[in-house]
Amino acid sequence: MPEKLIQYIGTGRRKAATARVFLRPGKGVITVNGRDVDSYFTTQTARLAVRQPLLATETADKFDVLVLADGGGISGQAGAVRLGIARALIEFNSELRAKLKSLGYLTRDPRAHERKKYGQRGARRRFQFSKR
Repeated sequence: MPEKLIQYIGTGRRKAATARVFLRPGKGVITVNGRDVDSYFTTQTARLAVRQPLLATETADKFDVLVLADGGGISGQAGAVRLGIARALIEFNSELRAKLKSLGYLTRDPRAHERKKYGQRGARRRFQFSKR
């Protein structure tokens, strides 16, 4: 009989992005959609955002993180992964909630894309005015 897989699951969302996060006991390897985190997230800010909850709770070297990210762009996916990791860490140990909450890692960023309005070029941008 195979040994039962221990993992903690968290879901994160930001803008149009969704990330399903699986924390498994390991050495600290972070994989996003089958690729290493450093090759998937090209910007330094996105890489930092992904690691923030793990560094804050000092669990960076205790878990391997498997992420399935979908939708949105790089920034949105990084924010979604951060929220997903924070939620998975709470599932692992509920005592970490106070620390993560005080740092703002458990707050879902409600800002989303504003819809385009009719008679305009975008959400707020008007068409160019011509006097003559």
